[in-house]
Amino acid sequence: MSRLSEAFARAAVEGRTALVCYAMGGDGDTTALLHAIDDAGADVIELGLPFSDPIADGPVLQAAATRALSSGATVRSVLKAAVGLKLRAPVVAMGYVNPIESMGFAQFAAMLREAGMSGAIVPDVPLEEAQPLRDALAAQELDLIPLVAPTTPRDREVAIAKTARGFLYSVSVTGVTGARTSLPADLEQRLADLRALSPVPVAVGFGISKPEDAAKLRGKADGVVVGSALVALHHERGAAAAAEFVRSLRAALS
Repeated sequence: MSRLSEAFARAAVEGRTALVCYAMGGDGDTTALLHAIDDAGADVIELGLPFSDPIADGPVLQAAATRALSSGATVRSVLKAAVGLKLRAPVVAMGYVNPIESMGFAQFAAMLREAGMSGAIVPDVPLEEAQPLRDALAAQELDLIPLVAPTTPRDREVAIAKTARGFLYSVSVTGVTGARTSLPADLEQRLADLRALSPVPVAVGFGISKPEDAAKLRGKADGVVVGSALVALHHERGAAAAAEFVRSLRAALS
């Protein structure tokens, strides 16, 4: 069992749905934010790698990436800054394939390992093209986390789930990241179907922006991902406010 899967297993033993928190690397004092949300109880942390064309990201995360890039952040600098953080929660890098491919899959994987990370989420790499990256990460004992969308056909879900390590990311809505006024009516059934076929934990994200949203998904998924709301709060009010938000989310999932 990988370190990521172990984090979900620990939450389950404690009677909780795991909390996965996203932070954009290079957007303000990332080190302080990561320590704050780690101390506040995040079970897994996604560290965003800034990119100029983040096709899966909504306005909040696009703005965060723009701020990070404007401050001089790069994929390399974010990964180098993560070395030695020694967080309790396992960290997974979330980035896009263009800068990763330019760096080289093997070097990217080596930098993740040096930074003490546990895997990567690369939403713009389709199943048919993911094997070279998956192999490079596996050589460093790291997980490639695949995504399943609401529009993914069942046979493709099965194929994607067979490749999953760490956890499987279920996208709750069509479109990009960001807060929604409500979650889809069929989400609970989709999650049940996906958990029935997945060999690893299933975490659901996109559109979950407050403790009430998280509470509705308690027990319906193995984990809940919160990103845009946390990034916006950190930008507006700082790491302490972000940590308090994480504590409220953790309580809602307990």
